[in-house]
This record gives sequence, C-alpha cells and structure tokens, in this order.
Amino acid sequence: MSSPHPSLVRLNIGGKKFSTTIDTLTQREPDSMLAAMFSGRHTLSQDSEKGPVFVDRDGKHFRHILNWLRDGAIPVLKDSEFLELLREAEYYQLLGLVEGINKVSSWRRDEDDPKENLKAELTRTDIIKCIQSEKVRFRGLNLSGLDLSKLDLSYVDFSYACLKNVFFSRANLQCAKFRDVDAGGSIFHNANLRECEFTGANLQGALLAGANLRSANLQDACLIECSFCGADLRTAHLQTADLTNANLEGANLEGANLKGAVLSGANLQGANLQRAYLRHVDLRDTHLVSAKLDGANLLGAIR
Repeated sequence: MSSPHPSLVRLNIGGKKFSTTIDTLTQREPDSMLAAMFSGRHTLSQDSEKGPVFVDRDGKHFRHILNWLRDGAIPVLKDSEFLELLREAEYYQLLGLVEGINKVSSWRRDEDDPKENLKAELTRTDIIKCIQSEKVRFRGLNLSGLDLSKLDLSYVDFSYACLKNVFFSRANLQCAKFRDVDAGGSIFHNANLRECEFTGANLQGALLAGANLRSANLQDACLIECSFCGADLRTAHLQTADLTNANLEGANLEGANLKGAVLSGANLQGANLQRAYLRHVDLRDTHLVSAKLDGANLLGAIR
C-alpha cells in the first residue's frame, strides 16, 4: 500500500470509504478471507497505485466488521440487520463474529420464547466421554448451541437431532450421519464432512466455508442461504437440494450430481463444475461468472 503510513489501508466497500490498518484486518481473525486478502499473497483491486482497495460488497455494515476486528464488539442491531451483518461476516469468513452474532440471536430467541430453544440435553464434556466408546449415537437429541469444534466425531450418528447453532468448526465428522437433522445456523467451517449423510437435513443459513464435503450425500437437504465458499464438494450428491441464495463461490463441485437442485440466486462464481451433472437444472438466476463448466452435463438445462 503506498500511503504515508506503511500499514494504513484505505478501503472502498461497495462505494463506502473506510480507513484502517493491516494489523486490524489480519490479527483478530488470521484465518479469515479479509486476513488472506491483505496478507500480501493476493493482487488487490485499486483505482490507482494510491487509490483505495475496492471490495464489491455492500458497505452498510462494514463499520461493524471493523469495530469487531478492533475490539471484539458485537453491535446492537435489529434482527433483520443482524441477518445482513451475518451474511457479510460469513462472506469474509470472520468465524468469531459469526459466533458472536449467533449467540446474541440465541439469547433474543430465548427471551422471546423460552420454549423455542430448549437447553441442550448434553454438555461438551458429556460428548467427549461418549465418543470414547466405539459406536456413538445422538439420534433425536437436542444439542442446540453446543461447542463441538475440533472434536473427532467421525462415524457418529446425529440423525433426527436438533443441532441449531452448534459449532462443528474444524471437527472431524467423516462418515457421520445427519439424516433429517435440524442444523439451521450451525457452523461447519473447515470441518471434515467427507462421505457424511445429510439426506433431508435442514441446514438453512449454515456456514460450511472451507469444509471437506467430498462424496457427501446432501440429497433433498435444505441449503438455503448456506455458505460453501471454497468448500470441497467433489462427487457430492445434491439431487433436489434447495440451494436458493446459497454462496458457493470458489467451491469445487467437480463431478457433483445436481439433478433437480434449486439454484435460484445461488452464487457459483469461480466454482469448479467440471463434469457436474446439471441436466434440466434452471440456471437463469444463478451467478456463473468464471465458473468452470468443461465436460458438465447441461442437457436440457435452462440458461
């Protein structure tokens, strides 16, 4: 950055101007997309050598993002605005901010209707004790809001469980079963979900950025507004899944089966769709800029 102070950064977020520092953008959440953007490994879009860095996102809530990065502050907002901020936090992969927003939202729901989110039936400690046995089943249990990040939960059966706002970040969930679970708003950031079964699951608003979903079964799943940025979905089964307004930017869907999937408003910019099965899929409202479609089966697809 050519500026009077070497660490000063000027930003243009969707037309709104901000000034901050490299340290602010990289220190609190070093694994985020923002940190990666300003790590020096990426070419940034600038009007000129001294102009602001342009990011093509809505700048309405970016000041809240900067305040979070500066001092960890969660703003006081209306529910509709929290949803807007959550979408931006997910885009920038600010996992700590996503967690903070979800906690505030959970408290509000509890205050409005204490029966809406019943207390989890087990604790993280209970879970750790359980997974020491060979066959673990949490079928039908309410585990809402638990932090199960970084645990080895491979082959665990969560079918029919309530998993709202559960944190599975960086957990090993290979071959785990999530059949018909309610996991709305849960966080699977960078989790290993290879060969998992999510048939009929509700994952609306879940964060799966960077997750390994290779050969996972997501048939008939509700994936509305899910974030799959940079996720590995090679040979995944997504038949008749609802991906309305889902963010799959940069995701690898090579060989994935999307037969009958709903892709209205889905963001597939830069996604790898080589050899993907897209027959008769409606792509009219799907964002496919720079997507790789070599060898994809597009017979009868509406474009």
